[in-house]
Formats: sequence, structure tokens, C-alpha cells
Amino acid sequence: DWPFLERRAALYGLDLRKEIGFYNAAAGTGESNDNSSEYRGRTSVHLDAFCWVKRDSYLPQGSQGLKAVTKYKLGYDPVEVDPEDMVRFARDRPSHMASYSVSDAVATYYLYDKYVHMFIFSLCTIIPMGPEDVLRKGSGTLCEALLMVEACTKSIVCPNKQIDPHAKFTAKGNLLESETYIGGKVECLETGVYRSDIEYKFEMKPEGFQSLIDNVDRDMTFAIEVEGGMDRRKITNYDEVRAEIIEKLELLRDRPNRMEKPYVYHIDVGAMYPNIILTNRLQPSAIVDDATCAACDFNQERNNCKRRMQWVWRGDYNPATKGEYDRTKDQLMRESRTNGSEQQFNELSEKEQAKTISDRLKLYSKNAYKKTKVTEEVTRTDTVCMRENDFYVDTVRQFRDRRYEYKKLTKVWAKRIGKAETPQEKKEAEDSALVYDSLQVAHKCILNSFYGYVMRKGARWRSMEMAGIVTKTGADLIVQARKLIEQIGRPLELDTDGIWCILPGSFPNIFTFKLDDGSTFRLEYPCIMLNADVHDNFTNHQYQTLKDTVTGIYETRSECSIFFELDGPYRCMVLPASTEEGRLLKKRYAVFNFDGSLAELKGFELKRRGELELIKTFQSQVFEHFLDGSTLKDCYASVANIANHWIDILDTNGESLDTDELVDLISENRNMSRQLEDYGVQKGTSQTTARRLGEFLGSEIIKDKGLNCKFIISQLPHGAPITERAVPTAIWKAEPAVMKHYLRKWLKAPEMEDEDFDIRNVLDWDYYLERLNNTIRKIITIPAALQKVPNPVPRVPHPDWLQTTVRKMNDKYKQRSIKNMFGTASDSKTLLGKKERTPHLLDIEDFQGKNTGPGRPIVHSTRRQRRSKTIPPNKEAMVSDKSNSENEAESFSAPDEKDSNPTEARVKLSSDTLPEWLKKKKELWRAQREDRR
Repeated sequence: DWPFLERRAALYGLDLRKEIGFYNAAAGTGESNDNSSEYRGRTSVHLDAFCWVKRDSYLPQGSQGLKAVTKYKLGYDPVEVDPEDMVRFARDRPSHMASYSVSDAVATYYLYDKYVHMFIFSLCTIIPMGPEDVLRKGSGTLCEALLMVEACTKSIVCPNKQIDPHAKFTAKGNLLESETYIGGKVECLETGVYRSDIEYKFEMKPEGFQSLIDNVDRDMTFAIEVEGGMDRRKITNYDEVRAEIIEKLELLRDRPNRMEKPYVYHIDVGAMYPNIILTNRLQPSAIVDDATCAACDFNQERNNCKRRMQWVWRGDYNPATKGEYDRTKDQLMRESRTNGSEQQFNELSEKEQAKTISDRLKLYSKNAYKKTKVTEEVTRTDTVCMRENDFYVDTVRQFRDRRYEYKKLTKVWAKRIGKAETPQEKKEAEDSALVYDSLQVAHKCILNSFYGYVMRKGARWRSMEMAGIVTKTGADLIVQARKLIEQIGRPLELDTDGIWCILPGSFPNIFTFKLDDGSTFRLEYPCIMLNADVHDNFTNHQYQTLKDTVTGIYETRSECSIFFELDGPYRCMVLPASTEEGRLLKKRYAVFNFDGSLAELKGFELKRRGELELIKTFQSQVFEHFLDGSTLKDCYASVANIANHWIDILDTNGESLDTDELVDLISENRNMSRQLEDYGVQKGTSQTTARRLGEFLGSEIIKDKGLNCKFIISQLPHGAPITERAVPTAIWKAEPAVMKHYLRKWLKAPEMEDEDFDIRNVLDWDYYLERLNNTIRKIITIPAALQKVPNPVPRVPHPDWLQTTVRKMNDKYKQRSIKNMFGTASDSKTLLGKKERTPHLLDIEDFQGKNTGPGRPIVHSTRRQRRSKTIPPNKEAMVSDKSNSENEAESFSAPDEKDSNPTEARVKLSSDTLPEWLKKKKELWRAQREDRR
């Protein structure tokens, strides 16, 4: 409102600063006098609640309006008036406009009082700035100011702000257009409805449970001594808990394929990136190269101060070589004019020169290489110095520890609220809980900024290598945890810092240890099994701290502050599907608590400000019905009723709705972030709506940015793209003659008569039905099909690719994977229960644990036998057993002699039995000779 007040005061010759002491702080900086300007008071503090919403509310950009923020943060819907109706309501319904004004003021006040006031007070105790700067500056600026203060207290010279060179090249000499690093691991693995009261199929791996059984003492000891900080000998019921865990794991190992009700869990790493920084002693100045190490006094192998860590670099570069770059630059320097301008190349600034060379090189590469950009990902290894001055790490650690302290105090005072006996005690407990909660949230905001700050442009402490190492380590953590979860349950969604999963209901869950002093200790088994693995694989054994500044003596220790935390169990999790084959939607799910409340909603259109109201209303109604029914089929049938209701509304052209209700449902409401002329020839529904608003309301309305565009999609003109069929809803509030004139013009239908101007006859109902059907497919029909539930909404047909997928899933003659037909050698030994032998070759029949041979290969030979009349029966028996002679048995046969002829006694060759052995051999040779004849 301040820019409007200042312009209005200027019309009356009033100076806002002189009259009331408020002024535009950006007026002298060359910035435009618009909504982005900052107004401050001469004798008061101006704290704009909207600044808090944009930076610290963690709401998506489409949900940062007052109504959306009030709904999500305060829990109620304020009175709302369409901007186009405000003037008319002020004249015809002043009481309604008065209530609207009061509603906005009340919502803003309580939003400020509950969230902004105490939060800014808390930040001002940390950041060396005034409250207005603390509120308006970005988190990176606040983080840098804090680091500069910490550096000053430790007598560290602050580096200059880093400036990237205008032209940067790869190691191969190619011109680099952009470079970054691969971020965290985010992936959706399954889709559908997962509830704690419905049985699901688990196909688990016995070796996963056997591994947990083997490591149960390691995991429990880690939980007691490392996480709990207690002596294991003080636990009185250790053996009972251990036996119960092993019993449950053995039952799961022995029957890994089962139908069972699950636990729905979110297992995430607490303060993941800050703890990775602390564990590995990561800081921008600690990323060193060989030249830096060569000049260091501690550059000796015995100091063990170089920690090698990997990260993934990704860059876009021009395929042209360095020589071609130099020739292009030389050519530009010889030209009298550059790209049609009057200036020569040498007269341009360095930035303009770099851009000119890049543009010319792109044109050359397009002709020479048939492409202008090459994208490459490279795994790089950098050295982290373990003896660098640790002021950055110490700052992060102080913030983390203080935040943990404030979180504990928040819980302590929250418990005292219920125990308070007098109003004074209750008021004191409420105020203290609010203060400590605000302090921990303020510390959380700054703590999370230490990672993002190192990639901020112009930062004093900037390091792409450090940021890449942090995200690569975090991704490796999540991938390792996923491998275990896949063996003992079903992972649903990988988040940046955690995993959404379902575990079988019989899986070991929560246990309580009893100590000899009568106290108890809570054991969350799903967490400790992961934490023990993390500490085995991600502990930094090279962490060094300076003990003596005079002699430069460092102490080396092992450090790992990375711990998984358990959120849940939850009642239900809903993951939508994509309408495209082979693609799943990341960061989009809904989670419900056991009381039916929505624990988390992420990524849905329901939270987007400019989304179609029809879609938002449908989603707001459908989610709660995912809790209905006792089976998946009943659940999908319940949500299908909501889908059919909204399909009926569109099929009947909204007969059951008033015109105003219909317009609110099917119209889209968007704000233009720039002025219309800034978009140029760019096409879009908002641009078309703005141009048409300017046609019948005057060009003045489209001069400023922030124009509100409310429109519908018409069915005329036929064949035109959607961007050209956007019609502003304000046209139906104009004079009838004006409305008819412009509708005939925009729809290119001069033959339109009276009834044709009705909005129901103008709307493109097929377009809105398809929009609704796509949402129904994502949330209901495709997830149902992938969970082997028949289409609950037959009016919304499956895509062709899904029908093929469903047929393959339900095909009883489906070909098995060849991987399922083979097992590892270790598995076969375990299944046979035999002692491990020396490695040996296996015959094809002996895979899957069926081999019973020794450590030598088995050779099978067959020979056509012709019965001779002269061979007596005893000789015939000898011929049939000719392959089992002693010499052949020593060379080829298995130790299992069950297949040998029981009537023939074998003679073992020795010095004493030589005559008898030779006699047997002669009889055998004689029989073989007769057989050959």
C-alpha cells in the first residue's frame, strides 16, 4: 500500500516523509518506486509480514497470498472479495467491504503476532543487524554477516567477494557456459495408497534379516552407549529385548514373502547437511590442492591430514576447441564492426566481449559440429584439509548445539503449561515456550543456510567443491539406507534427507530398556539399524583439533554426528502417478495421522495459487476419502464417488450450480509478474487476457505490473491454440453491447445471437473435462491399476500404455526373469548347511544350492552298449559298471557312491592288494574288448 499512498500524497502536494516520517528507502538507489521498494519509518520499525512469508514460511510461491497463508498458518478462511467487485461493493454493499477490510487487518495482525514478531526478535539476538534488515535481507546475507563477525573475533581476514571470470574453460580447453554439481537424491519408487490397516504384499530378502540378526548386538550396543551415552552393563533387561528382536527377525527371515499390515514411516537424517559439514570438517577454505599442500608445514604422510572426498561435477560447454576459440576471437578483433554495432571489438567491455565471442562460437559450432552445447558429468575427488582453521565449522556447531538446547527447553515449558496451577504460572509457561520455540526456529533457518551460502554468487566464502561433497555424501547415505530398506520392507519415496517406507507390522519396532536405577531408555529399532551402518561407513577417523597453539600439536579422533530419526508411524500415505509411461512424480504425496488429520501435503495443485479452482476443490474433497473402506478396492470406490460427482457437473454443463459459482470453479486467476510490454511476442493465456482487458477497459490498466488476469477457455475459434482462446471473465460484467461486440471479435463468430453469449455456451467443456480427467488419472485410476485394482472410474479410460502394463502384471504365463533362476555360491552353501569348501566349478544342474559334489568337476560319459551273447551275467554287470572303476573314481566321480553297483566290491590299490586289483582289472578289460567286437 505504501507506493499508492506516496503517489496519492504527491497529487495533493504532500511529502510523506515530512508528514508522517515514512519514506522509500530505495528512492536514492535508482530502484523503481513500486511494490518491490522498501519503506521505512523515521521513528518506528516497519516489519512487513509478507517478507516473512516469502523467506521463512516454507510455503510454495503459489500459496503466499494472505488467504492461503491465513488458511495454512492460522487455520481459518478470511473474508475474500474479488478485486473487480471492490468498487461496486464499496458503493452498494459498504458493510460487506468493511468486514472484508477488518478481516484482512485481523488476519495480518494475528499472523504477525504469532509468527513474525517473536521470530524477528530471536533473529536479532543472533544477527548483527537491525530488525528491518534482519527481516528483509536474504538468508545468505544474514549468514555472511554472522560469519564475518565470527572471523573478526578469531582475527581472521575476511576474503573479498568472489567474482567469476567472464570466460572459463574446461580442462580440455572448451569454453564453459555453465557449471554446477549434482544435488541430493530424490526419487519416487512406488505409487498408490498405503494404509496401516490394509494388508500389502512384502517380498523380502532372507539375507537382509540374517544380516540384522548377526549385527543385533552391535546395533543395540551402539544405541545404548553412543546414542544414549550409558553403560550397557546398567541395562537390566538387555537379554530379554535382544531375544525378542531376534525372534521377530527370524520369523521374517524364514517366511520373507507374506501379506501383512504395515508401519508407514518417514526415516530421515536430523539436520543432514549441517551434520555432514561437522562430521567431515568441511569449510570453503579447507578445500585445498597440491600447490597449497606443498607450501604447508604439515605436508607429511604421518600427519594424515588430507581427507579425499568425491563429488559429481556437471558442466555445459561449447564443443569448439581452444584453438577455434582463439581464431574466433582474432577474427572479431579484425572486423571493423561487431555484430552490426558501430563499436569495434576492442572498444567493448570485457563482459560484452565474452558474450560476443560466445555468440559467434555458438554459430560456428552449429555449422561445424551440428550442436552448440555438450553436457558432461564427471566424478571428481578433492582434498579436505583436517588442520585448516575451523572457525566456519565451530560456527555451525554452536548453532546446532544451541538449537538442540532451545528445542529441549521448548518441550520442557510446553509440559509445564498443562501442569500449571495458577493463571500466572500458565502465562509464564506459555510465554517461555513461545520464546524458546521462536529461538529454535530462528537457529534452524540460519543453520540450514550454511550449506546454501557456499554456492551464493558473490559470497566471500564460496566453494562449489564443498557444496558438491555435501550433497554427494548425503545422496550416498540415502542410497545405502535404501538398499537395506529394500531387503526388509518397501521404500516408497526417497527424499533429500530421508526415506518414506512401509515395514511389515511384525518387524521389530519400539522397545524400552530398563536401567538399574529404575529409569528407562527408549529404543527405536528401525533407526538404530541404520545409524550403526552409517557410523561404520561414514565416520571420519581423520578429524583433527588443535591442542597446543605454540607447538602446533593436533589431536586426531573419530567423528560422526549423522543420525537417522524416526517419524511416525502414520495412518496413510498417498502417492499419485504420472500420466506418462515410465515416469513417477517426485516430491508429491499426502500423509495422514491416525486421527485423520493431514500431516503433510506436498506438491499438489491444492497449494498453488493460480491453479484451476475446480481441480483444487476436487482435491480438497478427495483426500480425506482415502481413509474410507477396509480394503484397497473399497478405498478407491469411495474416492471414485467424488470423481464421478465432479464429472457429472461438467457433463451437465454445471446445471446444478449458479453462474457465479460456476465461474469461480472454472476460471483461472493469475498475476503477471512483469508489465505486458516486457513479454514482447511471448504467447500465453495471461498475456492474451491482459491484451483483451486493455482493449475494452483501456490501455492504462495494463501499464503496471502485477495485473490480475481472471479468464476462462472458450471453444471458439475452432482449431485455435489454447493460448488464443483465453477470455477475461470481466467481459460478462460489461455493458451488453460492449460484451457482444468483443465476444464476436475474440471468438471470430459474427453470427452469435443472444443465447450464444451465455458463458455456458462459450466454455470449452471438453477442455475442462480433460483437465479433470488427467487429475483423476494421476490420483485415482493409474495408482489403482498399478495396485491391481480394477478401474474405479470407468468413465475415465486408462492410457494405452497403462493397459499394456496391467495385462503384463496380471498375466499368469508371464516369463520369469533369468536372475531368479540363479543363486550365489554362498547362498547354496548356507542352504545346504555344509562347511565351506575350496571354490569349485559348478555344473548347470547344480545351481540354486543343489550341488552335492566335492571340490572337483563332474564328468558324465555315455556309450552305446551292445549286449553280447557270450558275455555272462556277471560280466555284463561289470560292463555296466565300467565307469566306476577305481582309476576313474579317483579322477572324476563324486564321493557319493550310491550309484555304484552294489554287487561288485571295490579293491583299493596298494602294495598288498596289487594281485587282486590286477585280476579285477583284467576281467574288466576282457569284457570291454568283447563288447567292442
